[in-house]
Amino acid sequence: MTTPRIAVKLIFFINGFVHANLASRFPKIQELFSIDNGLLGFVLLSSSVGALLAMPFTGWLIIRNGSRRITVFSVFVYCLFVPLVPLLPGIVGLLLIFFIMGLTAGMLDVSMNSQAVMVEQQHSKPIMTSFHALFSVGMVAGAGLGALFIKLNTTLFIHLSTITALGLVGAAWARYHLIHDKPKEKVAEGPAFRLPNAGMISIGVIAFCCMLGEGAMADWSTNYMQKIAHADKALAPIGLSAFALAMTIGRFFGDSARAKMGDRTLMIACGLISTFGLVFTLAFIQPYAVILGLFITGVGLSSVVPIAYSISGNTKDLSPGVGLAMVTTVGYSGFLFGPPIIGLIADLYSLRISLGLVAILFVVMTVLSARYKS
Repeated sequence: MTTPRIAVKLIFFINGFVHANLASRFPKIQELFSIDNGLLGFVLLSSSVGALLAMPFTGWLIIRNGSRRITVFSVFVYCLFVPLVPLLPGIVGLLLIFFIMGLTAGMLDVSMNSQAVMVEQQHSKPIMTSFHALFSVGMVAGAGLGALFIKLNTTLFIHLSTITALGLVGAAWARYHLIHDKPKEKVAEGPAFRLPNAGMISIGVIAFCCMLGEGAMADWSTNYMQKIAHADKALAPIGLSAFALAMTIGRFFGDSARAKMGDRTLMIACGLISTFGLVFTLAFIQPYAVILGLFITGVGLSSVVPIAYSISGNTKDLSPGVGLAMVTTVGYSGFLFGPPIIGLIADLYSLRISLGLVAILFVVMTVLSARYKS
């Protein structure tokens, strides 16, 4: 494995690792700032809005500065802001710092995937899903370490400072081994804001459907297990664990599947599997059947976004950063707006109906995948 490939995988791991550690302490953050679930949701929304605003501009920043510089800058700033959370004076400061972290997270998402595309081009074979697998591994490791810090009753500042130190050490090593892509020559000044062009819309919608599904499973699967499948409280989170495990496993095997099947065939297969998995989940509302259905759904969704990122980063007439910025902007909007809309529909009708609409989006994803021409 080449050094640049290891460096980019490490950046993906750090991203998931730091985020999961911070997420593990959300209840403690609520306690410190005396905020309820609604206000915490608003804080998290400020982070998501920051990311969504940053993504379309990041392609322009990469053209002007190179993806290596943007990756290094964003991962360092993101890590450095994390331990400041417990030191803030009030809710306004909390909203502001989460918004800033969202901006840097959005920049990091585009720039590190741009680095991954260039490493993939060096290897001349599909390896994108392996990078996203390391993000999932980082999430699992971060959640586990977060639980350990909670068990040890460590203060929030010490916990987050330790995580930041670990992240910065890894990032400091990676900065010397990322690909040194040079800024483009300024032949003509282009606009800083780039909306998705017609060629990227289809891939963007595929990413949108997939990421909306990921967000739905992350935010609503435990609720579905407990209130629809009537699982015990201790068993209810296992559905989400099964989904996350399936995503991780699928991403480890996704690259070999891409090499054997090709992008179009694999995306169709993923669409069919995820649709079947979610329909199974909705049809059989016994707890262990739901866990199985969520696992199948995770397998189906695991490789779609990495493939979409790889395609957008290798599009002719667009630099990797610009293509990725377009697709991540469309895709991430599904992750941002999907779960709240699902909650609204669930209040008006039922959670089964709202998740049924997600299954319809999976069908749309499958149809668009079938129409994709490489």
